[in-house]
Amino acid sequence: MEDVIKNLEDWTDEATKEMLQNVVKRKRKFDKYEKRHLIVVWLTVFGFIMYGIYLYISVYQSNSYSAAEMFNAFVSNSQNGYYLFALFGLFGYMNVLKKQMDKYEKEYHALRCEIIDKSADLWKGEGWEKRHLVFEMMKNKYDINLYHENK
Repeated sequence: MEDVIKNLEDWTDEATKEMLQNVVKRKRKFDKYEKRHLIVVWLTVFGFIMYGIYLYISVYQSNSYSAAEMFNAFVSNSQNGYYLFALFGLFGYMNVLKKQMDKYEKEYHALRCEIIDKSADLWKGEGWEKRHLVFEMMKNKYDINLYHENK
């Protein structure tokens, strides 16, 4: 458990601390997949641009007088198949990461909303007046907004 969460005062019980720890863990997992997805998106875009430039130079410029010659030049180079396979594999991996990122975002958002909805039950008595300290700590330290359900 995170030291900051573990060292919360007595007005925050252990179950609440576990919920806060779980939301931090899910936020980190979501952030990790979001970062991976962004890197793969840019690699895919860069790869397709570079392959387009390569095709323009190697196929189009030297054979622009005939579509049949361009097709023949494209097919005669066996490396084009490997390049296309790699690029479409990268594109598929980008889509897989997007689905995983959406799944982890949904889990994170659901747990965050659950904490917001149950905050009256989680912090009772004097804890209700001090819960804003926990909310501020979560916002400042982990960038998790527990004030509103909206993203």
